[in-house]
Amino acid sequence: MITAHGIDAPAEFRAALETIGARRVRPEVALHEVPAPRRVAPFSAALTGHVAGPGGDDPDLASGRFVLLYDPEGQEAWRGRFRVVTLVRATVEPEMATDAIFAEVAWTWLTDALHESRADVHTESGTVSRVLSQSFGALSDRPDDLELELRASWTPATSDLGAHLGAWAELLCTTAGLPPLADGVTPLPAARNTVVT
Repeated sequence: MITAHGIDAPAEFRAALETIGARRVRPEVALHEVPAPRRVAPFSAALTGHVAGPGGDDPDLASGRFVLLYDPEGQEAWRGRFRVVTLVRATVEPEMATDAIFAEVAWTWLTDALHESRADVHTESGTVSRVLSQSFGALSDRPDDLELELRASWTPATSDLGAHLGAWAELLCTTAGLPPLADGVTPLPAARNTVVT
């Protein structure tokens, strides 16, 4: 379920939400609507997503947030009326994250996902962070935990935003270490309903 937050959401925003709701994502990705930020733009909607380990009992392999912002007047920094803001987090192997070009590689996961999903974007920006957690004292026997955090935003070139959700879902799967879908394979519909108010 994804709903429009804001009083009397314009038709363009509601139509964009419908394209998101109609998008099929990989079955490994579970999506849930969450409260959207309300101070950044007059209208917004948000989803969280996660990729669980095999059997669904393991901790999430990757998780994140997909936020759609809409300002009918447009915003100069966005160069448009829509803005997609995303976050992806995943635990990675220490040897991967210590590679000097790891951040650049992680950024290409996003740009490749956008390209392969045919999501036409401009004014993209973002950061790739590596967060190392080391335990001490009574917790010193815990292994180091290394997490990738990719924050990105971009302006869609059209109001058909299904491809943008698809790209973000594929990014979740890539950071979780899942192989890409084979050519010609179509993901099954996600188990969710879409309600636009």
